[in-house]
Amino acid sequence: MQILGRILDIDLTNKRWCFSPFPEDLIWKCLGGRGFNVWYLFHHLSPTVDPLGPENILIFSDGVLTGTAAPAASRMNINAISPQTGLLGSSNVGGDFGAELRSCNIQTLIIRGQSIEPVYLWIDGDTVEIRDARPLWGLDTWETQDRIKASNGHKKVKTLAIGPGAENGALFGCMMVDRDHAAGRTGMGTVMGSKNLKAIAVQAQKKKGLFVSNHKAHEAAKQYVLQIKNSPHFEATSRYGGAGYVQWANELGILATHNYRENRFDAAAQIDGKHLEKNITRTRGCLRCPVQCKAELEFKNKRFKGGKAIRPEFESMLSLGSKCGLRDLETLVYLDNLCSRLGIDTISTGNSIAFAMDLYDRGILTLVDTGGIDLSWGNGEAMETLIRQIGSREGFGAILSQGVRNAAKVIGRGSERFAAHVKGLEMSGYHPYSIMGTALGYAVASRGADFNDIYATLEYKWLPEKADREFGTPEAVNLQSIKGKALLVRRAMIVGVVLDSLGLCKVPALCLICKFDLESEAELVSALTGQPINGSELFRIGERIINLERLFNLRQGAGSKDDRLPDMFFDKEYNSGRKPSKPREWMEPMKQEFYHLMGWNGEGVPTRGKLEELSLFPSPCPAKSAA
Repeated sequence: MQILGRILDIDLTNKRWCFSPFPEDLIWKCLGGRGFNVWYLFHHLSPTVDPLGPENILIFSDGVLTGTAAPAASRMNINAISPQTGLLGSSNVGGDFGAELRSCNIQTLIIRGQSIEPVYLWIDGDTVEIRDARPLWGLDTWETQDRIKASNGHKKVKTLAIGPGAENGALFGCMMVDRDHAAGRTGMGTVMGSKNLKAIAVQAQKKKGLFVSNHKAHEAAKQYVLQIKNSPHFEATSRYGGAGYVQWANELGILATHNYRENRFDAAAQIDGKHLEKNITRTRGCLRCPVQCKAELEFKNKRFKGGKAIRPEFESMLSLGSKCGLRDLETLVYLDNLCSRLGIDTISTGNSIAFAMDLYDRGILTLVDTGGIDLSWGNGEAMETLIRQIGSREGFGAILSQGVRNAAKVIGRGSERFAAHVKGLEMSGYHPYSIMGTALGYAVASRGADFNDIYATLEYKWLPEKADREFGTPEAVNLQSIKGKALLVRRAMIVGVVLDSLGLCKVPALCLICKFDLESEAELVSALTGQPINGSELFRIGERIINLERLFNLRQGAGSKDDRLPDMFFDKEYNSGRKPSKPREWMEPMKQEFYHLMGWNGEGVPTRGKLEELSLFPSPCPAKSAA
């Protein structure tokens, strides 16, 4: 039985495309989504490819369950070599786009080459068109989607689009589906812009992708929904979304503030998303997800002047809020929505502005450097100016549009010390000094410092008794202990990559169900595909994918030297006033234990034995570091 859809391979240089079957022999080796993408890129890309050149391959893949009757199975993974990091770029997006692509019996979309003029793709079942997008070039993501829908006269058209940020070469350009689903991290939108590809529009088909639909499948889906709804956190997550957890992070002492100078924000209560409940006009969410954590907002004054807005996600609240010292909630919402319209990642944008504000506060930057922009902490007007400059790559914003690592190289004057990134990717919202598992995750994650790549929610959701059973010590869930964290991060990393390869959202799976054993997910896969599989087998596939991502990044030149937090976090000022920490006393032991548990040597290179165990050796493209 055919389980997955077809591959649509498009060459923008020659304006040609073709369909081919998804390789059935790979389904149970690397699944779909993120797993298939890294397998494909590992075997088809040279490590010398220019991320913004025509040789880079941009690949979109639905997970195995995307678009099926599985609850919360809406996710699609997007990969290429990242212009931000030079390593494996990876982003993940929800909404209905992935499901509608699969309704056309398309599992994977491969984009190669580069169009001479701006174009967009039109996909309607077996019909594929490369259309003129010159009238769309320069429009923001919302305008682009509206224009495409109106010009085609179809209400069920789903569009993934980039904005001016990606068009103009901001390295953290993102893609948007609808108003509020972002493929934000690692600059995948910028890769799309470099190919002069403005958007991809899909006309939904009545005939859905092929999958099993019977009583067993219905029961597995029903039980998964019940697990989600029975979570004690279901109501709050559904009601407030991720925006409602700002004060919670503040109380735990993990809220990155003022470019990570502090781990608490005295205005956290003011910007907590719970205050937005009075502004909600409509709640909604991704296809077949019971959580429905998205919300449309309406404001009667100030910046919106009665217009509609979208509620930000948790990471946006932190990056544009506490990291920059912003105290006004409506301004925060406005700036988040502005980033979405311009098509730039809110996490990297907020971090870049916080970095600049930190330098300004220290006197490293002056009004002369910024073009007269007052970058005092919390200056919302200045933040808006910089966001618009980032999107257009003009003024001082042009420097910040290259990310904090590159901006620090341009600015100099010791600014590198205050650039919060790992492997070139700006850091997520948790302050790493007070949450050790997340700190380790930031260091070893495949795409750089990113919580979503590890998603170690079990670090603060599991009870000590369960941690003792699973990891051999109750200290694994003590946020400030390093004990058991290597095992915890290994578990979270592998489970996360499997979810990305199945197309399941991590919020219900890891925030609400929070089992981290993949047994419920295996029941869904077995019931919907007809292929019996258990959690241990899925875990094994996830381990294979993680090792393949590691090989990819090693081949790109990254290694153990890059699996580290910035020096700023080993400085008294960035440790909430504590004594300067010594990385070899806490980070290095966790990292080395993690390497050992993964079957890697002391330099973070997978051993021959591990690769043979996972059927990844001999590799046709061996890692540089393994030579």
